[in-house]
Amino acid sequence: MGKDVRFLSELKRGQSGLIDSFTDYELSLKLLEMGCIPGEPVEVIRIAPLGDPIAISVSGYMLSLRKNEAATVRIRI
Repeated sequence: MGKDVRFLSELKRGQSGLIDSFTDYELSLKLLEMGCIPGEPVEVIRIAPLGDPIAISVSGYMLSLRKNEAATVRIRI
């Protein structure tokens, strides 16, 4: 994995990037239905005090994901 590709779970509040790919096929189907499409801009809006869940902005709305779900989404910075 190149330096400019990270997992969504590694981003801090206010960081953003473009969705690159997924590591979990079944979860990717669910995320695709919710607008998490490769090439779509995504930004971390909020992180819960204990780090789970995180709120992201994608496809014009806010989506809440568990940290383990966010760890399956590769992001290009």
